[in-house]
Amino acid sequence: MKKNLLLFLSIVTIGCASHRNLVKTTTDKLEADFFKNQFTGFFVYNPKSGDTIFNYNGEKYFTPASNTKIFTLYTAHTLLPENLPVLKYIVKDRQLYIEGLGNPATLHPYVKDSSLVKFLKNQNNIRLYYNNITDHRYGPGWSWDDFDAYYAPERNPLPLYGNVVTLAQTDSLYASPLLFKDSITLAKTKYQRAMKNNHFYMDPEEKDTIEIPFITDSVTTKHILENIVEKPIAITNEFPKGEKTILYGIKADTVYKRMMHVSDNFIAEQLLILSSSMLSDTLSSNKARDYILDNELSGIPQNPRWVDGSGLSRYNLFTPQSMVFVLNKLYKEIPTDELFDIFPTGGETGTIKNYFKGNPTPYIHAKTGTLSNNYCLSGYLKTKSGETLIFSFMNNHYRGGSTDVKKHMTPLLEWIRDNY
Repeated sequence: MKKNLLLFLSIVTIGCASHRNLVKTTTDKLEADFFKNQFTGFFVYNPKSGDTIFNYNGEKYFTPASNTKIFTLYTAHTLLPENLPVLKYIVKDRQLYIEGLGNPATLHPYVKDSSLVKFLKNQNNIRLYYNNITDHRYGPGWSWDDFDAYYAPERNPLPLYGNVVTLAQTDSLYASPLLFKDSITLAKTKYQRAMKNNHFYMDPEEKDTIEIPFITDSVTTKHILENIVEKPIAITNEFPKGEKTILYGIKADTVYKRMMHVSDNFIAEQLLILSSSMLSDTLSSNKARDYILDNELSGIPQNPRWVDGSGLSRYNLFTPQSMVFVLNKLYKEIPTDELFDIFPTGGETGTIKNYFKGNPTPYIHAKTGTLSNNYCLSGYLKTKSGETLIFSFMNNHYRGGSTDVKKHMTPLLEWIRDNY
């Protein structure tokens, strides 16, 4: 009995000493000269033991950039079915009334869901209802001069083609949707689109395929759909009362993976709007955020300031602890292989394909968050001892580029991998 007690005490002592060494080494690295002129937070948690492994400003608020998409992913995972809803419809007096639900996948340049088109091609007397959304086309705090940037398409109830025009020059000019081909001028200009109308500009010497957001409204949506389904579509200001039928599209995880791997802002924004369709007939990303924070995330350590789905807004404020809280819920609710496939993998996929490489086995599955002077990384770290840790590493207000930040993050994450 005495020997067993001594053995137990010595194991505890070694464990405590090892943890103290981890904390001291990690703290020393974070207090090196490089990190002194920026604001850094780092929180590491063991989901199996429930222990906090390391906490450095974990309760402080940071600009999360695209780490916001982790909260959007959790909202979509919680509220949306396995196949994403595309639209709701009612047939009345031989008229088909349709309303979009915010689904981002329809004819998207990469996920290419054609469920809506196949459905409408078999219908007649189509009436489009477009007034079922409260969200503005842009998120709060978005930069006004991003209006023509590929990463900032408008938000709307019935997205088509990712709400961007795709342009390329080969033997001739390629444009998708084809509706806009006569609205393109080959010229080198400051902006790639007129601010207040759908006239686009492409550098005659541009060799790459480019994507430019188009202005969305009911008339534009009607014309694009008519070109595709080759049938007239009428716009209606009223939707009949009655039980609505839902049309479903592609698998949700295909869309989630695209959002997380390339940090697709459009998909993130629209998934939050689509999630709200499960709560009300009126589309509202605010409603989805409020619901998830008041219910599934009611125990969050620090309530975030959460204003959009993508993280484009600098109004967003999250703590490393709150990031880990949501990551832990995802870890509990989604099988590990599926979860890690949705997140980018260090050295292999997505936005960290060229960073945080394993030696030789991948050890980081995490979402990046990048705005000028801000770089965040939150996700899962697999240690050499076989543990999976959940972490959030947030860096704000540095003046250099993010490459230097990643270079200084890497040895710290590798040290934890090798020594925990």
